[in-house]
Amino acid sequence: MDRKLLFLVNPISGTRTKEKLIAFITEKVTSAGLLFTIDYTNATGNYTLLKEKVIADRFTDIVIVGGDGSVNQVVQAFAEMHLRFGILPVGSGNGLARAAGIPTKIKRALQVIIEGNTMPVDAFTINDAFSCMLSGLGFDAQVAHNFARKAKRGLFNYTKESLLHFFKAQPYGFEIKLPEFSFFTDAFLISIANSNQFGNNVTIAPQAKLNDGLLDVIVVQKMHKVKLPYAILKQLSGNNKMQQLVEDMEHKNIVYFQTPSVEISNLKLAPLHIDGEAVASAQHLSVKVLPNYFTLFVPASRNK
Repeated sequence: MDRKLLFLVNPISGTRTKEKLIAFITEKVTSAGLLFTIDYTNATGNYTLLKEKVIADRFTDIVIVGGDGSVNQVVQAFAEMHLRFGILPVGSGNGLARAAGIPTKIKRALQVIIEGNTMPVDAFTINDAFSCMLSGLGFDAQVAHNFARKAKRGLFNYTKESLLHFFKAQPYGFEIKLPEFSFFTDAFLISIANSNQFGNNVTIAPQAKLNDGLLDVIVVQKMHKVKLPYAILKQLSGNNKMQQLVEDMEHKNIVYFQTPSVEISNLKLAPLHIDGEAVASAQHLSVKVLPNYFTLFVPASRNK
C-alpha cells in the first residue's frame, strides 16, 4: 500500500519547540521516502475542511504530535474514515502512548510510524462523549479542572495541583450499575480506563489491555485521609487485584473490576474529565466500550 501521512501538530502541547520538531520530522520522513504533509490541530475540534482534504489527497495515516487530549480529539474526528493513527508523544502525561509501548523519545517514536506495524485499540463513550484512554469522576477530575485554568502545564504543575487538592478532597455519592450487580458508594474518585495508566508511567489499572473489549473501573472509596495515600499507592503499584464485588465491596478501600459497560448515577455532580481534559459533568453517565475502534502504530514487539 502506498502511504501518505498527515502530521497534526498541537502547537501548545508540552514544552518542546515546535519549529525544531517540525524540521526534524520533515528530515526523517523525507529520508524514509514517504509522502507527507504537516498541519496543526484545531482547538475547536472542527475538522470538516481537513476531512475533505484527507479524502481528496488520499491520506492513509494521521500522526498526532501532542498529548492525550490531542489524541482524543483527532481520533474522534477521523476514526470513521478507517485511517491508521500514530502518536509522537509530546504531552504532559502521554498515557496512551506509554500503554501502547510507543517510545517517548521522538526519534524512536517516529521510527515506529515509519516501520508501519499496527494493532487495533478499543475506545469508549461516556454518554455522547468519546474517550480513548482514561476518564474519571471526582478527585482527579477536579485536579484536571483546576489544571486547565493554569497558565503553565507540565508534570511539576500537575503534581503540585494534585497535592494542593488532596487536602481539600471530599468524597462524592455514586450509584454504580453493572449488568449483573449494582451498589451505592461514597468515593473520592472513579476512574474508567482502557489504558493501564494515568500517564508518566503511573499505572492505575494493572490488568487493562488496549484491545480486550473491557473497561477497567477503579473506585477509590471513602476512607480516612491518612489511609488514602497508602491505598492509592497500593493500586498504582499493581498490588490491588480485581475483586469479587459482592464479597469485597464493604471490605476494600479501592474496588477494581472489569466490565464492557457501566451506568453511574453521579448523585452529588462530581466533576468529570475525559482523557485528562476537564468537561461538563452530568447526573447520569452511561459508559460503553467500543471494541477495536481504531488502528494505532505500535512497536513490532507489541504483537509478539
